[in-house]
Amino acid sequence: MTQASALPALRELSAKLGKDITRTQGAGGNTSIKAEGIMWVKASGTWLAEAEEREIFVPVAVEPLVTALEAGDERVDAAITDFVVESLNESRLRPSIETSVHAVLPQAVVAHFHCVNTIAHAVRADVHAVISERMRALPHLKWRIIPYRRPGVPLAREIARVASERPDVLILRNHGIIIAGETVEEVTAKIEAVTAALRIEPRKTPPPDLAYLSSIAGSEYRLPEDEAAHAVALDPDACRIARAGSLYPDHVIFLGTELGVLEEGETAAALQQNEEAAGGTLLRLVLVPGRGVLMASGLSSGGLVMARCLAEVALRIDPAAPVEYLGSEQEYELTHWEAEKYRQKLDRAER
Repeated sequence: MTQASALPALRELSAKLGKDITRTQGAGGNTSIKAEGIMWVKASGTWLAEAEEREIFVPVAVEPLVTALEAGDERVDAAITDFVVESLNESRLRPSIETSVHAVLPQAVVAHFHCVNTIAHAVRADVHAVISERMRALPHLKWRIIPYRRPGVPLAREIARVASERPDVLILRNHGIIIAGETVEEVTAKIEAVTAALRIEPRKTPPPDLAYLSSIAGSEYRLPEDEAAHAVALDPDACRIARAGSLYPDHVIFLGTELGVLEEGETAAALQQNEEAAGGTLLRLVLVPGRGVLMASGLSSGGLVMARCLAEVALRIDPAAPVEYLGSEQEYELTHWEAEKYRQKLDRAER
């Protein structure tokens, strides 16, 4: 496989993943392909959906990166720019924050994405039993469940423990999924098979009360353009699950660690006044149980799609299932990580 032949098929797969909100949301997810000692990996903050429209891949020297990771070199957990092959880097962007994750896997093609069905399984305390049952339909694929670790180096080191087994599928606790193979065609086939095996039918919800929501929104909030985002507040179990804590990293990054909740008769203005009085900041997403949701007027495009993602995930979680949330320390390391601040900056600037 040469550099010239490697990228077109990867772009096509990436765009397909990026345009399906049940698999990838906004700048989430990343893909890569290794050829001639170089790994082409999605740039941080870019959208897979745009893979065929603009240059979103960054060339990285694989062997030096893996060697540095094994040696505990701090450069691997920073911007990773020291490993970029600058002579080929037309985009001048940073590599994905998950670059080290892709590098430690020996397969040529790696696709990491935030499949809502996978996440709905991966947040469960009984995830091993659930995934074992689902993956019986695909006995030819080797899979592993990876404990939650912060994206980037901590996750890469955890994955490195099983990389020599050449797993086809990695289920990332409270995060998403990785599927690997030797060709884009092979990975594409695995993606279709695995996502079908993990599929969950979301619960149906009534329509949102748009008139009521408009009447209580005030100047700081607005209704989402994507009406499907309301569903998280229209299903009692989904609303309960969403209110209880943070389920996965991109929720924390783009929607914050706290959701607002408006009970019947309350207004968004009153809620915000109470938050400010308590020293809080503008809540990015507000649930109005039985009515729908409100979004902060200045919410970024990344936040908008993550509101939809929350609805898609919560509606697929079994109401009786034991759910494990990210802890306060895990939330803190996400919100104070320089690489994630860079990704948020790009989201605000370009969208």
